[in-house]
Amino acid sequence: MAGIDLGSVLNLAVKQKASDVHLKAGLPPILRIYGNLVPVKNHERLVPDDLAKLAMRLMNDTQKENFRHNHQVDMAYSIPGLGRFRVNIFQQRGAVGMVLRVIPIKTQGFGELNLPKVLEKISMEVRGLVLVTGVTGSGKSTTLSAMIEHINTNRSCHIITIEDPIEFLHRDKRCIINQREIGVDAKTFAEALRGALRQDPDVIMVGEMRDLETIEIALMAAETGHLVLSTLHTIDAMETINRIVSVFPPYQQKQIRIQLAGVIKAIISQRLMPTKDGKGRVPAVEVMVSTARIRECIEDKDKTKDIPDAIAKGHITYGMQTFDQSLMELMKRGLISYEEALRQSSNPADFALKVKGITSTSDMGWKDFEKEEEKKEDQPPPDIERF
Repeated sequence: MAGIDLGSVLNLAVKQKASDVHLKAGLPPILRIYGNLVPVKNHERLVPDDLAKLAMRLMNDTQKENFRHNHQVDMAYSIPGLGRFRVNIFQQRGAVGMVLRVIPIKTQGFGELNLPKVLEKISMEVRGLVLVTGVTGSGKSTTLSAMIEHINTNRSCHIITIEDPIEFLHRDKRCIINQREIGVDAKTFAEALRGALRQDPDVIMVGEMRDLETIEIALMAAETGHLVLSTLHTIDAMETINRIVSVFPPYQQKQIRIQLAGVIKAIISQRLMPTKDGKGRVPAVEVMVSTARIRECIEDKDKTKDIPDAIAKGHITYGMQTFDQSLMELMKRGLISYEEALRQSSNPADFALKVKGITSTSDMGWKDFEKEEEKKEDQPPPDIERF
């Protein structure tokens, strides 16, 4: 393609460990490396006609039709020997633009991704609902992929994934894995999810719970003995519960709270932050696990605000942790700087006091956490894998 050699741009992106590639008319290709936008050196500015031709070459007939109607389309693109890319092609100011997300070829394990060990136990649940939440680009798909791979290695079952588009490719190990792509293998998440219930699944992974119908079917699937894994764009467990409940009409909300309390097994919320050496990113992770107290907090809307406190106090017994506890551990292991930890903490004043060893009024949740940390201090930190 004159003007844009997509293969060499993507090759550079993979080599530089970029997470995304931005192609916009009037600018050279731009890579997002460890959260920062970096233009490709010595590359000419992209021409609108070249971008439009490239977009048409990447899309199949159905996607072209979609693009004409909606002025944007999601798709996957592969280059043999290099990797897979999640592509969004869109129109802006009359010209075509696109963003390509780099999908690692190899699915990494929880240890390589610096994710809490409790995720291994959560992945082995046989029924219920597990949600991975966070803002766009916080590594939700990577975490879900690690969970699928853990199940694939340790359990014998049938896994169905419903994605838009398919990102990580999974090979059958101990499991049969069927991966369905919206727009190619199914029309909508809700339709694919309804169909999945008739396909003898043990585990269903839904790329995103986008609407009321999908959420309803996911809750029903979790109630009827399946393990359902999915994502939401929420920042923590408390917001996740409120978001799901608020999708339903007011007269249904009390019933949904009871239903949700019965099926939810865990909510994993994550934020990616730069490592201390600036050569990678590492996730700070809040983990909520279903306990009698958590179920009570979900059922009673007046007690939902107590979820962060219940998480803080459930560290040793259940492996739960708040964002601030996660930040403290990452800082103690030398993975992130004190300044970054303070900037990202939910309660900076309390966090600063805690680092100085001063007891604060909201200190109860830290006591069990610190006992656990003392046990870990003698162990060397694992090598940082770039997230």
